[in-house]
Amino acid sequence: MTGAELRQAIVDKWQYSYDVQLRNIRGKIFLQVMWRYQEQQSFVMNTLEFEQHLDRIASYLGDWGVVEQVKQFIANTDERPRVGKAVSVPLQIGERSLEWIIES
Repeated sequence: MTGAELRQAIVDKWQYSYDVQLRNIRGKIFLQVMWRYQEQQSFVMNTLEFEQHLDRIASYLGDWGVVEQVKQFIANTDERPRVGKAVSVPLQIGERSLEWIIES
């Protein structure tokens, strides 16, 4: 998966280019689809920075072998990002999750 493919999956579901973050919450790794999106005037990243950010996240997802999990979760969830509430996608990366340290 590329950053562009991740962005497109999010746009296909929610019509906006929402930001994503990786988080370690109580020892579990999540991809969080945030409420901020690129089309907002107040969005903090320019287009190039956002593309690079998505590429980095997509690279992790590919390395962890969770791309299909993410695609299926996004396609099937009824949740949507809203101010103060991200959509949290649990990532099942098994014992390898202990190798990764992501700030909470």
